Amino acid sequence: MFIQTESTPNPNSLKFILTDHELCEQPIEFNKSQVNRNSVLADELFKIKGVDNVLFNKNCISINKNDYTWDQLKASILHVISNHLNSGLPAIDKRDDDNELDNIQFHDDDLKVVNMINSILLSKIRPAIMQDGGDVKFIKYESGTAYLSLKGSCAGCPSATVTLKNGIENMLKHNVPEVKKVEQVL
Repeated sequence: MFIQTESTPNPNSLKFILTDHELCEQPIEFNKSQVNRNSVLADELFKIKGVDNVLFNKNCISINKNDYTWDQLKASILHVISNHLNSGLPAIDKRDDDNELDNIQFHDDDLKVVNMINSILLSKIRPAIMQDGGDVKFIKYESGTAYLSLKGSCAGCPSATVTLKNGIENMLKHNVPEVKKVEQVL
């Protein structure tokens, strides 16, 4: 098993790319304060001082750090990931496969608009953001505003506002005329 590291636009985030290994179908994020993580791997990574946030994606893990340097953290992170993968245990113990729309707040009259927004997020925006070790989650649609949450490497990234306003907002407004603005939910 070879694990490649790749920088992201966020200097406090690093991607650990796994060759020939799939972690999960959909991105799932874990943070240090979360109580029930359902992941032994995430629990082990959070035992490393300096690891604040973990995002599992199909074949990579994005890790956000705090005050420590990557030189101080990288070897320990690689060791934990390698040991876990060699154990044969799954990265995620159990995941409820909810309908994507079940987790989005919206008025019933807006179902068509919400479906269009969600379709664009899934087909165009999320794949691009995942390339940088991040993810975007659709939280709510109300009165022409799409409320989104940036995850993984995107959380706390200096470029997050530019990504949200210039990238995501412009694409959604262009493709879904009902969208007037996009706001970030933390």
